[in-house]
Amino acid sequence: MSELSDLERASRLTALRNLIDLMRPAVQADGGDLVLVRADVESGVVEVQLQGACSSCAISSDTLQGGVTRILTDRLKWVTEVLGGVDESIDLVESASLGVGGYVPRYREL
Repeated sequence: MSELSDLERASRLTALRNLIDLMRPAVQADGGDLVLVRADVESGVVEVQLQGACSSCAISSDTLQGGVTRILTDRLKWVTEVLGGVDESIDLVESASLGVGGYVPRYREL
C-alpha cells in the first residue's frame, strides 16, 4: 500500500466532510445531528456519532448502518469501514423532546 500525498489526504477529508454535511439536514430534521468523530483517510476507517434526538430513537442503528454507512462506502470508494455510535450523554427525556423521532412508515391496504 503506497502512502498518500498530503494533497490526496486533504482531498479525501474534504470530500468526507462535504458528504457528511450533505447528510446532516436529514438527521437534523428529526432533532438529531451527525458528527464526524475521526477519519483515517489512509486506512479508510471513519467514525461518526449520532447526537440529539437520535439518543432516544429506536432506529438510530438503522440510520447508521442503512443510511450513513451505505452512503459513505458507496460514494467514497476509499472508505472501508464506518464505526458509529449514539451520544448517550444526553438524558433520554431531553433527547425525545428534541425531535419527532424516527420515520415510521404507514401502510395502507390496497
